[in-house]
Amino acid sequence: MERTLAQAATQLGLTRPKLIARMREKGLLTERNLPAYPNRDRDYLRIKDGQWYHDQLGMQYSQSTKVKQPGICWLAEQLGIALPAIPADNRDVA
Repeated sequence: MERTLAQAATQLGLTRPKLIARMREKGLLTERNLPAYPNRDRDYLRIKDGQWYHDQLGMQYSQSTKVKQPGICWLAEQLGIALPAIPADNRDVA
């Protein structure tokens, strides 16, 4: 499962702007909010390419950063954030 930066920020207990600022401080994001080292961090972050058609401007292209599932714990470690404990799953207890 991949998350947007906003979804990842919520999971880490931050706002999106605070997460972006902290990731930039650590050199993880560029000024365009894309991974600074896409090859090194490919197990945790991904660049998503998007496109759409605009009636007057033609094809429009965008890029955004997606956080992969292992990226949440990795980001918490990189940024010095303590993740909340995951509650035990007791559904299969009879």
